[in-house]
Amino acid sequence: MKFGYWMPVFGGWLRNVVDEQMPTDWTYVKELARRSETLGYDLTLIAELYLNDIKGPEAPALEAWSTAAALAAVTEQLEIMVAVRPTFHQPALLAKQAANIDLIAPGRLSLNVVSSWWRDEATKYGLHFEQHDDRYARTREWLDVVKNVWEHDHFSYDGKYYQLTDNVLQPKPAKAPFLYAGGESEAAKDLITTQCDGYVMHGDSPAHIGARIADMRRRREQKGLPPMKFGVAGYTIVRETEQAVSRELARITDVKATAAGFGNYQQWLAGTQLEQQVSLQDYSVSNRGLRTGLTGTPAQLQDRIGEFERVGVDFFLLQASPQLEEMERFSESVIRVLA
Repeated sequence: MKFGYWMPVFGGWLRNVVDEQMPTDWTYVKELARRSETLGYDLTLIAELYLNDIKGPEAPALEAWSTAAALAAVTEQLEIMVAVRPTFHQPALLAKQAANIDLIAPGRLSLNVVSSWWRDEATKYGLHFEQHDDRYARTREWLDVVKNVWEHDHFSYDGKYYQLTDNVLQPKPAKAPFLYAGGESEAAKDLITTQCDGYVMHGDSPAHIGARIADMRRRREQKGLPPMKFGVAGYTIVRETEQAVSRELARITDVKATAAGFGNYQQWLAGTQLEQQVSLQDYSVSNRGLRTGLTGTPAQLQDRIGEFERVGVDFFLLQASPQLEEMERFSESVIRVLA
């Protein structure tokens, strides 16, 4: 089992706690990345949103790709999984940028391809916002272009969304970045099993996650493609007693529907297609992280992780608050014990 974490580019993960003691600045994310390598973490996911999804659109948010390039230069082992949205990037230009970062950190760059969901963000940045299945059709072409220009020179493409002629991309990446994606709609699952290498999921129980993995494995096998990697988001609370866990849960799930991020959360619900309904408690913590059930004593978390491993999960993408202090606690209580 590998352990990754979300880089707190939004200043935290709790929509109802204003100050999580995670500054939205380069100094904090650099310190966190460097420290995480010594704590046994394998990868970090850098989300891409130009507006702050968690603390509200007026709050600061770090830009994903410049942050990824900077982190590539100051880390040595960490896999840097950076989110990318095809509606925001021309594919050949992004492929060039990704190749350059991969040469800064050879073999350590991966992409999490996200087909967008936030209408207001797109219009505020002057971009056209497409309907759900159109976004996935665009993503399919986008991936065709990116993968081909990484592998071939003098590549041309004439699609509905993208056209290029006699492309030359040099230098090529040291290793073609691993491609992850997530999504629960039929369009998403078909795209991911056809064109990606890994599937990342919002938080949920081992039973639900195991069913999704079995479904994606079946789809992949039917297409005659090699096995995928599977990752799950989770919010972690590890304490020595269940009473301490309960106190922390009560603090972070004090739901306030008037919080600054509530409006864009409603847009996310409207702009995506989910298999299950979400609750206001799901809203209080990003990415349905509490559903994963990584809250408890060290022994309880170790057992829970074993359940996920048995259904086929390869890695976790963890959130916690405040991030550095809680990641240190999780490393000591869980990662080092399971190593």
